[in-house]
Amino acid sequence: MVKIDKNSSAQTMIKIAVYICRHTVLSSLTMAQDCFNVANQLAGQRLFQLSTISDDGLSVPLKGLSYPVEGDLARAADADLLLVPAIGAQPLQTIKQNSLFIEWLRQHPQLKLASLCSAAFMLAAAGVLNGHKATTHWHLADSFQQTFPQVKLAVDQLVTHDNLRFCSGGAQAGLDLCLYLVQLFQGDWLARQVASMLVMEYGRGSQRRFVPRLPPVQQQDIALARLQRWLEQHYAQHITLDHMAQQLHCSPRTVIRRFKEATQLTPYDYLQRVRISAAESLLAQDRLGIDEIATRVGYDDRTAFAKLFKQMTGETPAMYRRRFWDLPDN
Repeated sequence: MVKIDKNSSAQTMIKIAVYICRHTVLSSLTMAQDCFNVANQLAGQRLFQLSTISDDGLSVPLKGLSYPVEGDLARAADADLLLVPAIGAQPLQTIKQNSLFIEWLRQHPQLKLASLCSAAFMLAAAGVLNGHKATTHWHLADSFQQTFPQVKLAVDQLVTHDNLRFCSGGAQAGLDLCLYLVQLFQGDWLARQVASMLVMEYGRGSQRRFVPRLPPVQQQDIALARLQRWLEQHYAQHITLDHMAQQLHCSPRTVIRRFKEATQLTPYDYLQRVRISAAESLLAQDRLGIDEIATRVGYDDRTAFAKLFKQMTGETPAMYRRRFWDLPDN
């Protein structure tokens, strides 16, 4: 691992090949370029050399533009890392249209590979993520798991690093991965400076806190939609399955069945998510003590509340609140 010394005048330059196809998300590409360019500027030397490549070395039609590249896939074989920006919200379709690249990846399993967001589908399709931990956008997790069961999907994580494989979660998590690569190759000092320059929180934790807590209110089952809204208004009360059955005018067993069919959650799980969502709002907007917040959202036991909160969000209540308020733990 190369370490950067902020007082040193010479560091090893890292060559990064960036693969571009007609499905490349331009914002993902430019975000990565910005991160490494800022690292070079702050270091006062060219620590990262980025080169854009395509299947055949020809310009790529991208968002109505003809995007120039500097070489073909052969150039990636000489790079220290091959980075693939996001490929949009229909990755399975994109895979079919990038068969040449995917076959090339199969033939070069020794390369260091990094994917941003949905680009993990490209690496997985080539089989180079089999047996490795990986992540992608949380919204694509089910599709990814069903299509690539041999990959160890860790969708809660913003960034994964498993041997020669690097992956990031959705959208802005691509910047988390680029900062991680800056840290890995050139040291923590530079990575923190780049994060500050980009006004980016360094080491943001898990992707879990960005996943919506609640499924949409039902449109097909109107009675169940009324129950969902009732729970969102009365979550602080002591609510049992019998109370829910009374609201739905059916048996407790029927409540469970209809909830599972409509939301893939049990009624109890749904209630917990409503309560934790309410706690997140209070933690972000108010200076109430955590004991009082726990009580306000329906928990008498702070310890049980804190445990469930961390399980669901990936953070303790105090950690969550510190991102909004400059307060000590309590």
